[in-house]
Amino acid sequence: MLGGEYVAKLAEITRDVQHIAEAIASVMGVDVTIVDNHLYRVAGTGQYFTSTWEQVDSSSVFQRVIEKGKGYMVRDPATDPLCRECGVRSKCKEFGEVCTPINVNNKTIGVIGLIAFNEEQRARLFSNPENLMAFLERMADLIAAKLLEKEKTNHLLMLTKQMEAVFESLDVGIIAIDEKGYILQYNHALQETMDLKIFKIGAKMQEILPAFELINQEVSSGKVIKNHEYVISHNGKKIRIIATVNPVMIEGKMTGTIFIIKKVEQALRDVNDVIGYNFNNTSFNTIIGGSNALNDVKEKALKASLSSSTVLIQGESGTGKELFARAIHSFSPRKDKPFVAINCAAIPEQLLESELFGYEQGAFSGAARGGKAGKFELAHEGTLFLDEIGDMPLHLQSKLLRVLQERKVDRVGGREPIPIDVRIIAATNKDLEEKVSLGEFREDLYFRLNVIPLFIPPLRERKEDIPILMDFLLEKCNQKLGKKIKGFEKEVVELLGNYQWKGNVRELENTIEYAVNMETKEWISINNLPQKFRKVKVNTEENKGSTIQKIEEMAIREALANAKSREEAAKSLGISRATLFRKIKAYGIK
Repeated sequence: MLGGEYVAKLAEITRDVQHIAEAIASVMGVDVTIVDNHLYRVAGTGQYFTSTWEQVDSSSVFQRVIEKGKGYMVRDPATDPLCRECGVRSKCKEFGEVCTPINVNNKTIGVIGLIAFNEEQRARLFSNPENLMAFLERMADLIAAKLLEKEKTNHLLMLTKQMEAVFESLDVGIIAIDEKGYILQYNHALQETMDLKIFKIGAKMQEILPAFELINQEVSSGKVIKNHEYVISHNGKKIRIIATVNPVMIEGKMTGTIFIIKKVEQALRDVNDVIGYNFNNTSFNTIIGGSNALNDVKEKALKASLSSSTVLIQGESGTGKELFARAIHSFSPRKDKPFVAINCAAIPEQLLESELFGYEQGAFSGAARGGKAGKFELAHEGTLFLDEIGDMPLHLQSKLLRVLQERKVDRVGGREPIPIDVRIIAATNKDLEEKVSLGEFREDLYFRLNVIPLFIPPLRERKEDIPILMDFLLEKCNQKLGKKIKGFEKEVVELLGNYQWKGNVRELENTIEYAVNMETKEWISINNLPQKFRKVKVNTEENKGSTIQKIEEMAIREALANAKSREEAAKSLGISRATLFRKIKAYGIK
């Protein structure tokens, strides 16, 4: 680490080295010169004062001391063996010389030389050689200590510069605060992130962040606060931030704090990026099918995506309502912002409010420390997909309506409304008009949601899409399960193409995945379809010409078994009640 690296370092303490050389000269009454390990004179007195940075002859005593790392005395230059080899012997005016190495970490990085130029100086130099060498070694140690001190200072300076570079390279705001609560330093990202000029060196943090004293008390024991939400006050405005607070501890005592700060909006965007709320790979091309009915819906959805108007998607379960919602978002001006989905029917009523609107700390028993942002905040500047909106409780419908009207959200237990910019896409498999007439859904909310209505037809009404979907889903399952199935036997295509598909595309996908799991050959056969399909044998000599009738009979029996009434069964089959009664009689169904 040292050695050659210390050449420049010795030069950096030239002033200290010169002072030490002058101190030695004043004590000993002789000339002093100090050279580095490359034999350059870095300090000198008397005759050597004006010859600093000259290089000493490489065959001199100094070179020997550097090589051996031990002191050396020249009592008589005329007879000394080392002096005989010196390249400047003929010009030498010295009467005697004492040299001692400057060692750092067992490496010689320089030499102190005391030179006598007359007999009086020579006698003084060698009057007590042991004490002299001990004195010079202490002087050498002093120079070594100065070098190490300089090295430490340089190292600390380098670390400081590195930390400053890191400090400024981060895209989050960072503030260093002393133990009295005054700002010591902050990075440029803080001003850019917060878009405020309230942070100044020397400013009192308590005046900017009212909760600062409480924060200081909490972290004084060394505890770190992570991702806590606070409010900054500025000119009567309140700005919500997410902060991580790290105490600076020295010997168990807090000497300051480091704040890492983001605006809530930025923190939410980062969360969305990490957990993948954005599905930008979803497009209208991923909605498989070529029927006129489906293409008509896709065309309307494409037009709807260009605005921020609210969309209400209606359709049976499994028709792909969320897929349409994602496609609309991905084609909209908000495509680079969050897409957040919530199923209003899947979350218990007592939790749905806090999931949608968020809550403040202490809002209820078990509330997370620091509170929690709701789905509206997470979807800020993006799209919020409210799935199964028809199952939302009435009291939450009122709060949702107010949010849509005012474009502000009130957290549970909160006092300050939070502005939001969110596009709403809602979806349901319920008849909302009927629910409105029954008093189960607010009429004003229905009108607010139903700005752009989209109805996705069930799969049984667009049967030309079934073969296309079958091929697509087969390829998908092949990749998922590592299979190489080529396709479907003819009777399977006919059977699945005429099935009623109460569960729509989702049911078809499950059927294909089951068949791919079961099939061991290259073509999927009826024998590897789920049991309900194997009740009807298609394309055999015995039932040729009656396939459709048997499939229809099977579908009617299944609908009657699953429905609460014949009216409901007729609706699920897409036929009138009178037609259902006629077919029940024709097939002898009881």
